[in-house]
Amino acid sequence: QALEEAQKAIQQLFGKIKDIKDKAEKSEQMVKEITRDIKQLDHAKRHLTTSITTLNHLHMLAGGVDSLEAMTRRRQYGEVANLLQGVVNVLEHFNKYMGIPQIRQLSERVKAAQNELGQQILADFEEAFPSQGTKRPGGPSNVLRDACLVANVLDPRIKQEIIKKFIKQHLSEYLVLFQENQDVAWLDKIDRRYAWIKRQLVDYEEKYGRMFPQEWCMTERIAVEFCHVTRAELAKIMRTRAKEIEVKLLLFAIQRTTNFEGLLAKRFSGCTLADGTVKKPEVPPPSTNPFLEDETGAETDEIVIEKSDTDKPKKPKVPDNPFHGIVSKCFEPHLYVYIESQDKNLGELIDRFVADFKAQGPPKPNVDEGGAVLPSCADLFVYYKKCMVQCSQLSTGEPMIALTTIFQKYLREYAWKILSGNLPKTTSSSGGLTITSLLKEKEGSEVAKFTLEELCLICSILSTAEYCLATTQQLEEKLKEKVDASLVERINLTGEMDTFSIVISNSIQLLVQDLDAACDPALTAMSKMQWQNVEHVGDQSPYVTSVILHIKQNVPIIRDNLASTRKYFTQFCIKFANSFIPKFINHLFKCKPISMVGAEQLLLDTHSLKMVLLDLPSIGSQVVRKAPASYTKIVVKGMTRAEMILKVVMAPHEPPVVFVDNYIKLLADCSTDTFQKILDMKGLKRSEQSSMLDLFRQRLPAPPSGVENAGSLSLSAPTPEQESSRIRKLEKLIKKRL
Repeated sequence: QALEEAQKAIQQLFGKIKDIKDKAEKSEQMVKEITRDIKQLDHAKRHLTTSITTLNHLHMLAGGVDSLEAMTRRRQYGEVANLLQGVVNVLEHFNKYMGIPQIRQLSERVKAAQNELGQQILADFEEAFPSQGTKRPGGPSNVLRDACLVANVLDPRIKQEIIKKFIKQHLSEYLVLFQENQDVAWLDKIDRRYAWIKRQLVDYEEKYGRMFPQEWCMTERIAVEFCHVTRAELAKIMRTRAKEIEVKLLLFAIQRTTNFEGLLAKRFSGCTLADGTVKKPEVPPPSTNPFLEDETGAETDEIVIEKSDTDKPKKPKVPDNPFHGIVSKCFEPHLYVYIESQDKNLGELIDRFVADFKAQGPPKPNVDEGGAVLPSCADLFVYYKKCMVQCSQLSTGEPMIALTTIFQKYLREYAWKILSGNLPKTTSSSGGLTITSLLKEKEGSEVAKFTLEELCLICSILSTAEYCLATTQQLEEKLKEKVDASLVERINLTGEMDTFSIVISNSIQLLVQDLDAACDPALTAMSKMQWQNVEHVGDQSPYVTSVILHIKQNVPIIRDNLASTRKYFTQFCIKFANSFIPKFINHLFKCKPISMVGAEQLLLDTHSLKMVLLDLPSIGSQVVRKAPASYTKIVVKGMTRAEMILKVVMAPHEPPVVFVDNYIKLLADCSTDTFQKILDMKGLKRSEQSSMLDLFRQRLPAPPSGVENAGSLSLSAPTPEQESSRIRKLEKLIKKRL
């Protein structure tokens, strides 16, 4: 029963659903019928609106064309300007209806009216400003002012024709006054050209300023056309009279011309130069360096090299003067006169530097202020900066490349004539030096190869060369900024920078050779001492005292004079260590034979020299600085080798196997020559040496790890028992002395 009731309920539900579906279909059909009428009404409304609008436009067009033709005949340009623009705008709505004859006819009438207006306006301007004769007295009329407004709406060629004819007529007097055969046309009277155009522009503003629309920029157009004409006329007359051009005359004309171009930039925006007939040069970013300053810094007497982070070169900005070069471009083909003049002037400047140096002599030593840069260096780069600024104002093309070549020539001459040419010669030492005099511990400037003045001169030349090197690099960067982008690759001062680097290297080498040579007699004395006869270990030997004396005499002077160039003082220390230590070891090998006590004395001397060398960068200074790690590493490595050689010499050669293994462990040197020298120092007989060498060769293939790690052994490496007591005794002696 329940099932039957459920089935009946389902049947009833299906019936209701069917009824709802039928009603929905009827409703949908009804909505379609209603909206069909609404859509038709919408389409009708839109079509009707379009038709009314089009008919209104047609009415406006037809009436406008009739009025336009009538006003044109009556020259009512004021009304025509507004009407014509409206007619043209309305006509645009009928572009899709041009197939209709009536519309096409109206369009043709508009075009005919435009052509007629154009010809009529040109005729009016021709009548008011005839090509031949003077301008019509009384100034411009309102008719012409309104005609310009009409020309704005007409074909752009009409406007260009009006502008062209007016400017040509306005400059006709200029072409007559400054003809090539006239006296005022030459460069020495170039001021008169610019004075003439200034008067003309003032006259134009008073008489015709209101006639032409402001957006035409007629004043600027007249000035620009004047510049083009002037550039062509000046180029022609300079080609004809090229032999008469002198440097002063050329620079005078260029200066007056660039001043005039600057005046134009202040007065006009340069909007009429949009087509780009004038190249816009680049301007430098600000900096404290003379090659990165603005023009006002050209007269400074000193050049500052250091640059802060904010002064790093930036991308050049577009200049404020769009008129740069619009006239002065014509002088570029004749700038060879300027370049030749600078070549001559720089040659005379270098000669004067040489003469002044000979007359005044080397700079006086003044260790309190550090090594002084030669004043001629600053003078040279200030002159370079002045030349570069001048030339970049004249041209950024080939003349800049020619000037760069001149710069390169005289940078090299300065490096060789002023710097290298004045370095003291190594053969200039006065008086012979004896070992006896070297070993006397007294104040003896006579033991120094170079005098104090010569040492200061070398340091001054080194500082000057470093200054030139840094400033030349900045000069190269500045030249690349000034020159055209296409010519940047041709600016390369690497060769000149290398030249200054050579001067620096030679100066450091002279300082090293001087100190090295002063120490040579002491090392010779060391090698000639009878070390086998030394009976007891005392204080450091006289030759060590002599070496220390020379170091204390020379190094403080060099350090104080190179205070402004610490990296080169560090190079001096490193080069001296690299030169002195191998020489010391070679002389050490010459000390033969050596007794056990003699080896202990030499080890004490070696340790003393090692401590002095480690303290070399700050020796004699009130301010103690930690020596550079690179220098310390060289000294420790070299002097430790010398100490190891002496330790091997001190070790007993019996038994031979222990001696050979000890040698390999301490020195890690597989050379038989070195081993032979050790045996010579010990004073072994040839027969003993032969068997020892054979054993050494047999022991060489020992585990490679032992050889590789031998370099890491320190002074505390284990020694044979036979020498342990002597080593402990020697260490106590060293500690006591320290």
